[in-house]
Amino acid sequence: MHRTIIFLLLSFFLATASPAQREHTLTPEEKLYGLSRFWQEVNYNFAFFGQVPQLNWDSAYQAYIPKVLATESDYDYYRTLQRFCALLQDGHTNVYMPRGIDSLLYQTSFGDYRLFLENINGKAIVTHINEPKKEEIPVGSEVIRVNGMPTREYLEKAVIPYISSSTGYILWDNGIRSLLKGFAGESIDIRIRTPEGEERDFRLTRALNKEDIHPPFPEWELLEFKWMEEGIAYVALNSFGDPKIDTLFIEKVPELLKAKALVIDIRNNGGGNTDIGREIAKYLTEDKLLYGSRSKTREHRAAYKAWGSWVADANIDTVGNEWAKKSLDYYNGEVWYEFEYEPDTNDVEGPKITVPTVILTGHNTASAAEDFLVYLDKQPHITRMGRKTFGSTGQPLMFDLPGGGTARVCTKKDVFPDGREFVGYGIAPKIEVNPTVEDFIQDQDRALEKAVEFLRGKF
Repeated sequence: MHRTIIFLLLSFFLATASPAQREHTLTPEEKLYGLSRFWQEVNYNFAFFGQVPQLNWDSAYQAYIPKVLATESDYDYYRTLQRFCALLQDGHTNVYMPRGIDSLLYQTSFGDYRLFLENINGKAIVTHINEPKKEEIPVGSEVIRVNGMPTREYLEKAVIPYISSSTGYILWDNGIRSLLKGFAGESIDIRIRTPEGEERDFRLTRALNKEDIHPPFPEWELLEFKWMEEGIAYVALNSFGDPKIDTLFIEKVPELLKAKALVIDIRNNGGGNTDIGREIAKYLTEDKLLYGSRSKTREHRAAYKAWGSWVADANIDTVGNEWAKKSLDYYNGEVWYEFEYEPDTNDVEGPKITVPTVILTGHNTASAAEDFLVYLDKQPHITRMGRKTFGSTGQPLMFDLPGGGTARVCTKKDVFPDGREFVGYGIAPKIEVNPTVEDFIQDQDRALEKAVEFLRGKF
């Protein structure tokens, strides 16, 4: 009887699973190679083993060999690699699905419904919904059950273990955003609790929906500029991935020099190129030198590693024995090359914008945008406001995996000039402003309002 039930369930799955779920093109050799390639690149190049001292990377690799070989589809294989990667707890070390699979995964589009979720105080809150359904699933509703399980339990079992993140709050942000992710054509059951406390059940089937969103998302621009009120200018720098933003900012400098106060918004800046952000930072300080992050990367010398193996096996006392200690450090991967640290010259001529300034930060302020904050740290006219940043930067090593997937491994560790760490912690604002459910219901930007209120008293 038990085998019959299993057979029926398996038959049902095979009949209803999407082609991408069933596709099994990778050979056992390719699966093992992909796992081994990722293990090897991490083993030799990963910069943040110090953030996961409890992890035995070799033992984890051995444990995942039978797991990847047992996968029944390419999708299942890549999910297993993502779970392996997530053990490293790093936001710049990731495994990415092949495009053919990823393009069939939906997390916000469900045919009749289109909804977006955010983590508000640990709850999965609906922040945007397609216009025709705004009464049925009101903004501010909480998803309280998924497939019959409490939302938190579902997240912990089916979502969180597959996400790579340097900080706990980003782990849950990304988990809640991808809470309903799955293949087109699949259904998922949810229960919501509306802001008025009414509970409603829905079966959502993933399918394309392009209906207008309530409230509408602002149209994305690389750089946004406006006057908030007399004397206070607002500039959003939404990416450092395009050097054009430097030109756009410089074009606004003559107007910005008329401002009595300034808001710079990098809440949605996920990074890009640190050099791009630095060129803008030069206009925001009178300092002749700009001090960026100190950086280092792991160093390898094969002979020292070989000697270190002998030192370890022979249990040689390294106290007072410089050669033995150095060899053992190479063997354990604990030798670092520190990049030459020289501040960058501020070569911008003419007046700078040094009026009272608020930089708005958020959980999506990441990578090169965090490096931008390092350059402007401790500027007396600048106040950080909003939420902690993403807490991850560095130089990823990119490489291909079998079947069309890719991966990256963070190879560089960055800290503040004085040694303070921010990877794994985030850069904290001086004035914290966290979004509330009511903010989304009212379509209100409370952090920006607080910034304007703060600056109003500065001139």
